[in-house]
Amino acid sequence: MTSRHRSSEEIVPSSAEHAGTRAPSRRSFVKAAAAGAVLAAPLAASPPAVAAGAAPAFLHGVASGDPLPDGVLLWTRVTPVPEAIPGSGLGPDTEVSWVVATDKAFTNVVAKGSLTASAASDHTVKADVRGLAPATDYWFRFSAGPTVSPAARTRTAPAADAAVPHLRFGVVSCANWEAGHFSAYRHLAARGDLDAWLHLGDYVYEYGTGEYGTRDTVVRQHAPAHEIVTLADYRIRHARYKTDPDLQALHAAAPVVAIWDDHEIANDTWSGGAENHTEGAEGAWTARQAAAKQAYFEWMPVRPAVTGTTYRRLRFGKLVDLSLLDLRSFRSQQAALGNGDVDDPDRTLTGRAQLDWLKAGLTSSDATWRLVGNPVMISPFAIGSLSAELLKPLAELLGLPKEGLALNTDQWDGYTDDRRELLAHLRANAVRNTVFLTGDIHMAWANDVPYNAATYPLSASVATEFVVTSVTSDNLDDIVKVPEGTVSAVAAPVIRAANRHVHWVDTDRHGYGVLDITAQRAQMDYYVLSDRTKPDATSAWARSYRTRSGTQKVERTYDPV
Repeated sequence: MTSRHRSSEEIVPSSAEHAGTRAPSRRSFVKAAAAGAVLAAPLAASPPAVAAGAAPAFLHGVASGDPLPDGVLLWTRVTPVPEAIPGSGLGPDTEVSWVVATDKAFTNVVAKGSLTASAASDHTVKADVRGLAPATDYWFRFSAGPTVSPAARTRTAPAADAAVPHLRFGVVSCANWEAGHFSAYRHLAARGDLDAWLHLGDYVYEYGTGEYGTRDTVVRQHAPAHEIVTLADYRIRHARYKTDPDLQALHAAAPVVAIWDDHEIANDTWSGGAENHTEGAEGAWTARQAAAKQAYFEWMPVRPAVTGTTYRRLRFGKLVDLSLLDLRSFRSQQAALGNGDVDDPDRTLTGRAQLDWLKAGLTSSDATWRLVGNPVMISPFAIGSLSAELLKPLAELLGLPKEGLALNTDQWDGYTDDRRELLAHLRANAVRNTVFLTGDIHMAWANDVPYNAATYPLSASVATEFVVTSVTSDNLDDIVKVPEGTVSAVAAPVIRAANRHVHWVDTDRHGYGVLDITAQRAQMDYYVLSDRTKPDATSAWARSYRTRSGTQKVERTYDPV
């Protein structure tokens, strides 16, 4: 979905450069939230507009993504005339120039070029800049006519064969616009020490206003207000998110590496449909999926390695290989709960080609750490003997039956043959230092990934998993509507007792993670927010867990990096 080039990119020699270098089937808690939602706070202001006769404007920030040793993808959206609002299909073709420099003042320009923004790509542009030096900070900006965008920082990846002593990544997922403000992004942006940040899915949500959990209070309203179905709808929703100042700040602070989960398309998406899609009444699934994916690639600085998917691999020197998964495009429909189909070898979460690609990449990697960007939890999860008061909301959050079946068929638990094959491959080939980085579940977890959960810890752990909680999307205390920490104090010990590979789970708080990696260990520092509904929410360190090289096990550490 990259806009076509108006002119060639130019690499400018410089002394700083290195040479060569709804619907009836929706979940009941969603329906209940819709019925009880009240607009207790003022609705978000209308999206910024361009005054009649004004020059082109950059209203949606600038961003970079998918860093390579010699380049990075740059993104922006220009509003050339007032009527060219996102999703309108209106507005003239507009030349957008870009420039990259080694300094914020742009006195040492090392690359520049131009692109054409058109209504065909919703006036978004992406420049795939190459010829840069590895492991280097750069500044970039765009211009159209007399208007210059804000400047932003990006960073290239280390050379593939470089001995890298240290890397640091922000890790986030699940940002429901209506449930609160994106303070997690603001706090990550303020750090100033990230090599990149990972968004593990649910960057946007597809629901109409009030239809997804917000503790019965819509903090700020979606645009459009209805559930998004068409290409215009998805474009408008992405555009609304990109007006958020905290999200703009994080995109301007470091490159993002993003994958989608289901809500970028529709709840519980699978290859042939979704729980939150009614065929016919909401159009054809193929058209809706294509529209969602087109808008995603237009509005996100993501470079698809395989057309129409987000699975790809990035390398950060000899320290990290990062495999990024697409667990929506190829999966079989989620199993009907309780019928045993979860073990069917003909059902797949990954698709054959992606699973073979993942296994081959993990085996052949010579990096110290093999990270896997994983949209849904791979560690097995049994509920245990929770009380009825907690089991019901937990079941609703995870999409489980109220009777308490210990299974979430939307995550790897619902596709056990794929999981067995992958974990057996890790064990048989003695693949070390595999760390799954996961979102989706709106809770924070630190897990060993056992080859056989039933006999763990007697059976081996073949990998580890760090799961980050949601930026704003409802977690367990929000659904129960009790004070933060109330549910986790009761539920966490029960969950851990039934899942001996789980070292920690926090069911109640919102926040983000910071993953710090050296040759000796990979450590996740978990941070939590004071109040998702407050634009000035504070951030505090909560816990830290690490896995030491060669151990395939998680252990607690008592200080953040």
